[in-house]
Amino acid sequence: MTRVAAVDCGTNSIRLLICDVSGTSITEIHRTMEIVRLGQGVDATGELDPEAIERTRVALAHYVDIMEFEQVRAVRMVATSATRDAANREDFFRMTGELLGRITPGARAEVISGEEEAELSFAGAITDLADDRGPFCVIDLGGGSTEFIVGTADGEILGAHSAQMGCVRITERIMRSDPPTETETEIARDYVAERLADVVSIVPVDKARTFVGVAGTFTTLSALAQGLESYDPVEIHSSVLRFSALRVLTQEIRRQTAETRALNPVVHPGRADVIGGGSIIVDGIMDMIEKQSGVDSFVISEKDILDGIVAGLAAQLPD
Repeated sequence: MTRVAAVDCGTNSIRLLICDVSGTSITEIHRTMEIVRLGQGVDATGELDPEAIERTRVALAHYVDIMEFEQVRAVRMVATSATRDAANREDFFRMTGELLGRITPGARAEVISGEEEAELSFAGAITDLADDRGPFCVIDLGGGSTEFIVGTADGEILGAHSAQMGCVRITERIMRSDPPTETETEIARDYVAERLADVVSIVPVDKARTFVGVAGTFTTLSALAQGLESYDPVEIHSSVLRFSALRVLTQEIRRQTAETRALNPVVHPGRADVIGGGSIIVDGIMDMIEKQSGVDSFVISEKDILDGIVAGLAAQLPD
């Protein structure tokens, strides 16, 4: 048995998954998330904010401490594409190398290709779904972008596209008021609709039978829709969100201030100010799905690219 770890650093959050691997068996040991907002202001400046890098360093250092305590033998970390284009990107990558090197010499964060990201996210998200529910469309709604991946139960990717719209990007660029104004909301709707038009032209959304929502906006919406008293991954994983009820919820979220949203125990304080932007993206996606496929619900998955990374690490271990 070998203990491995996966780290995913996005625009808004950094996440850790530790698993035991024994042959073809993978057992989850620890999963956690911290909001670090690494992409804060990068749209405007072209650089990663030094304070954001420091927040990420503190969180990653804590993760490495956990890995050492749990005796992790192999680790892989992937990072948002924003880090690839930032003028000061080497400051970030050097920092990750110093920390991850404590677990695996030479390890550092890497920006993977869009093709590999799609394959890893898709493999993780559909892990617990029955084959006969495919083809699947996995929708990974992040801070800076939203990935759409359509594929079959055996892992064949039929199409994938990364749309440049995410909960942080929409909030920082457009929905700056708290709560957002009607004008900001309409501008955001148009912005989302333009990007979804590209999705429809690139990805065979109409071939999907099941639409799988992953990442914090979707999982938080599930917790809110279920009226959970605390964030419970077991209750959230594989839950179903009907579009009709979800539209009522997203409208209510946009009427609230960030302070009011944060009072709900299932809403992470670091997500309260951007979930309004995320809700606009979800609304647009629902409209697109209904037009393209007639499906009227999301299946929510707590599993995602982290699970795909762990599966990849497991495949590389000696028999």
